[in-house]
Amino acid sequence: MPLDPFFAERLRVHRKYMFDQALSSARARMTALWPFRRGAVLPAAAKPTGAGAQEKSAPEKTAAEKSAPLGPRAKARARHRRAALAWDRTELSTVGTPGPEVRITEHRVDVPGHPSVRVRIYHPPVVGDAPVPAVLAFFGGAFRIGGIDYPTTDAAYRRRCVDAHVAIAAVDYALAPEHRYPVQIEQAAAALDWLVGSAGGLGVDPSRIGVMGISAGGSLAAALTIVNRDRANHPLGVQVLEVPVVDLTGAHLDLGAMRALGIPRFLTVRELRSVARTYLERPQDAREPYASPLRASSHAGLPPAVILTAEYDPLRGDGDAYGAALRAAGVDASVVRYMGVTHDAPIFTGVLPAARRWHDDVVAALRRLHA
Repeated sequence: MPLDPFFAERLRVHRKYMFDQALSSARARMTALWPFRRGAVLPAAAKPTGAGAQEKSAPEKTAAEKSAPLGPRAKARARHRRAALAWDRTELSTVGTPGPEVRITEHRVDVPGHPSVRVRIYHPPVVGDAPVPAVLAFFGGAFRIGGIDYPTTDAAYRRRCVDAHVAIAAVDYALAPEHRYPVQIEQAAAALDWLVGSAGGLGVDPSRIGVMGISAGGSLAAALTIVNRDRANHPLGVQVLEVPVVDLTGAHLDLGAMRALGIPRFLTVRELRSVARTYLERPQDAREPYASPLRASSHAGLPPAVILTAEYDPLRGDGDAYGAALRAAGVDASVVRYMGVTHDAPIFTGVLPAARRWHDDVVAALRRLHA
C-alpha cells in the first residue's frame, strides 16, 4: 500500500541525509588520495596537547570525552550521539507518547572477561507480593547509538511494563565501535543469567521470562535465545523481535522496499555494510550464528517468536526469513508486516494509528508470559 502521508517529509529528509553521507564519504576518500594537498594533516596522536592547545567545548560532553583526548572519528561519533539523543527527545515531545510513572531499580551486572553492563528494571504496579513475569529488553540503534536513557526508549518500556503487567529489564549494552561483537552478546547472556538468578529478590518469576529487541536489539535478543539454548538453557516463554536484523551478510535484505521510496540500491547496501563494519571485528564474523542468528545451523528448541516488520524497510526480508527458519525447525513463530510504514514506525504512537496498533500487539505478545 502507499506510504502513510505522515512519512512524506521525513522521507525527503532521510533521502537527502543518505545522499549527503555518501557524497561526504566519497569526498573524504578523494581528499585522502589526492597527491597535491596544501598541507599535511597531523595524525590524532601528533596533535598539540596540554595548556597551549585550545579546544572548543561541546554541550553535554560524555564521561569518555572528559577523561581522555579524542581523535577526529571519536569526536564525530560523540557529536552524532549527542545529536541523536537531542533528536530523540524532540520526537517524544512531538510525535511520541510519554510513559507513566513506575518504580525503577538500577543494577550493575558483571560480565566475565568483558565490561559490566547496566540493567534497569521497570516494575509494574502490583498488589501483594506475588512475583511477576519479566522480559529482558534490548534497544535499537545500529549497534552504535541509542541506550536505555533515550526518551522514546524509556517511554516505550514504561508503557509496555504497565500495559502488559510485566517487569521490563532493559539492558544498556555497550556500543560499537568502542566495543565490538561479541561483547554485546556476552553482556546479554550475563544479564539473563543474573535476572534468573536474582529473580526472587527482584519480585520476578524465573519460570516466566522472555526477551525482546528492536532493530539491532532484535539481533541481540534473537542471538541470546540461541546462546541460552547452547549454554544455560533457562526457560524462555517468548521472543518479541521488532524490525530485527538477523543476517549481517545482507543476503536477505529486501531492496525493493527502498526502491519504492526512491532510495537507490547502493545506498541501502552501503548502510548495512557500515553497520556491520562498525559492530564486527572481522567481515567473516557476519557468518557466525551469534552475530547473524538466521545463519545458525539449527533453530530447534528456541522459544516461541512474534516478529514485527514494516513494509518500507529493507529488513523486512530478514524478519520474513527468520520466521520461516523458526517454523521449519518446529518453533511457534508468526511474522506480521505493518503496511504503509517504515523501520522506525513504533516511535510515533502520538500521531500514527499503526504505531499504536504496534504497541498493542507487542503488549499482547508479552502477556503470553502470564499463561
